[in-house]
Parts: sequence; C-alpha cells; structure tokens
Amino acid sequence: MAAPFDLSADVVDVAAALIDIPSESHQENQIAGVLEAALVDRSHLVVRRSGNTLIAETVACTPSVVICGHLDTVPAAGNLPHRRVGERLFGLGACDMKSGLAIAAKLAHDIEEPRLGVRYIFYDCEEVAAVHNGLARVAQDQPQLLDADLAIVMEPSNGVIEGGCQGTIRVEVAVAGERAHSARSWQGDNAIHGAEEILTRLGAYSAREPEVDGLRYREGLNAVGIRGGVAGNVIPDECVVTINYRFAPDRSVPEAIAHLQEVFAGFDLTVVDEAPGARPGLQAPTVAAFVDAMGGQVEPKYGWTDVARFSAAGTPAVNFGPGDPTIAHTVDESVSVEQIRSMYAAMSAWLQAP
Repeated sequence: MAAPFDLSADVVDVAAALIDIPSESHQENQIAGVLEAALVDRSHLVVRRSGNTLIAETVACTPSVVICGHLDTVPAAGNLPHRRVGERLFGLGACDMKSGLAIAAKLAHDIEEPRLGVRYIFYDCEEVAAVHNGLARVAQDQPQLLDADLAIVMEPSNGVIEGGCQGTIRVEVAVAGERAHSARSWQGDNAIHGAEEILTRLGAYSAREPEVDGLRYREGLNAVGIRGGVAGNVIPDECVVTINYRFAPDRSVPEAIAHLQEVFAGFDLTVVDEAPGARPGLQAPTVAAFVDAMGGQVEPKYGWTDVARFSAAGTPAVNFGPGDPTIAHTVDESVSVEQIRSMYAAMSAWLQAP
C-alpha cells in the first residue's frame, strides 16, 4: 500500500510521491484532489478549486506574488513509478514538472507567514492544445488572479532564472503550379520546384539577436515541414512549406507576421498558429529582488511558456524550476535531488526574509 501523501515530508519525497500519481493531460482529477486535501485545512490559506485547477492564497496579506505550475504530464512511456538512482530522481514528469510542483506545493503548505502575500495556482492541461489550458481558463474567467508584482512559473530551467519567453508563429507558405503529365512536363509548372525560392530565402536569412530588458534573445526562422505531389506521373500544382518563426519578445504577433510577409513577399502566406512572447520585466523591483535572492543569474527563455499569459496581463514573470528542460518528456527524464532541495531552501528563505 502506498504511503499517505504528506506535504510536511522532505521535498524530494514529496516530488517522488507526486510522480507516482498518474496525471497525464485531461486526467488530473486525482492529483488535484490529493493536493486540495493536503492544503485545504491549512489555516493560513484560502483554497478553492475550479475543475482540475487549484488556487490557494495566503490569508494574512494580499497576494503580490504568484507561484504556479501545471499538474499534467505527457503520456507515460514505461517510466512509472519513480526510481532513485544515486542523487537523481527518475520518473514521468520528474523534470517537467513534478519536482517544481513539489517545491511550490510544499511552500504553500509550510510557509505560514510569508513576508509577501502569495497566490499559488496549480493548473491542468498545459501539455496539450492551448484551448484546454487551465491557466488560460483562469486568465479568461478570473483575470484578476494573474495580477501581481511577480509571477514565478516552475517550468524546468535547471535552477537558473529564465526571463520571459520567445513568441512563436507557424505559417504555411504556398507555391502554385499547373498540373501536367510528367511525360510532358513542359506543359505544366512544377510547384515543388517553385519551392526552391522559399528554401533559398530561408537559407540566406540572418536571424536577429536583439537585447530585451538586458537579455539577448536569438531568433530562429526554419522550415519544419513540406508537402506536395499528386501522383508519380503528375507534375504537382501545389507545394506548401510549413515554417516556424521563434521571435524575441520585443516584437508583437502582428509585427512578427508583417516581418514574415516581407521575407516571403510574392508568396501566399497563411498563419496556422501564433502565441506572443513575454518580456522579462527585470527592472520591476520585486523581480529584481527575486533575481538577487536567487543568485543574480538570468538567462533568456528559448521556447514558449505560460509566462506569456502573465505578461499579457501586465504581470512580469520568470521561469524558475528544477530539471534540465532538454531532457523533459524523455523516457529517462530525471532531476537532481540536490537541485530540488536547494531551490526549495532558496525560495523558502526568500519568502520569509525580514
């Protein structure tokens, strides 16, 4: 029989226990219930639940900091239950982000009189389409809950603060041609051959490296897919190149789209997916104080995270969690035990500093 879930236990044991609670996307009811039961009787917190999203706020003072993390994981790959090998903790979500979740949940449980009011948000469905995202639902239905001086998203960042995040756009650039029998190819216009110009422009593209709030972001513009062809004896009349643009947070989505239209002038361009970036907001006093308390090191975030939802609400946000993001979602996903403990200790000290 599994041991009862206990948030007063060592933070590594809490992380191991959370790993062992299956919580693939859309299946977070059990883990949300376990955390709710562990926090609801804490007298210093007001706890409420919306679906499988859990919100806990300090009673003593108005929250000025949000600490949040997602409950779900990607599908299992034979990596449950957890296992401990030396000083590393292995298991589904160990890195992304059961260990970060453990730190946040234990802070909520343990820190009865923080010097800053804290709102903890533990939400569902981060690993799937944005339409299901629990934090997006909170932002839409209760936008005031994202309002704070600082938001800390416990995404794996290897124990280093990562400021803001890149924006992302996926577009389809289409080439039109004219069908013909391949035996009489000169009677048609090969759309796949016409895609050469798109690839040439991509090959010659020079990515920006702008500085945003003191952090240097490197952009990327890359073909991530190509489709075309009708049959083995037909000259194709259409070819579509799918392109992903990862842009620095000094550009808005409309500005990024305008840039792509300029790069691919002369071609039909369709936006398939888009998400804005997030500025780091490192100049904000609460953010600067947190950075100093965590050692002063800040790096730009490459990739998109839910910090963008806070940025859109006017709240500066950073990514800060245990685990190397480059091994997230892998079969052998793992995290350093020492990193879990040191991050919990650092954040606990920060919340209770005089």
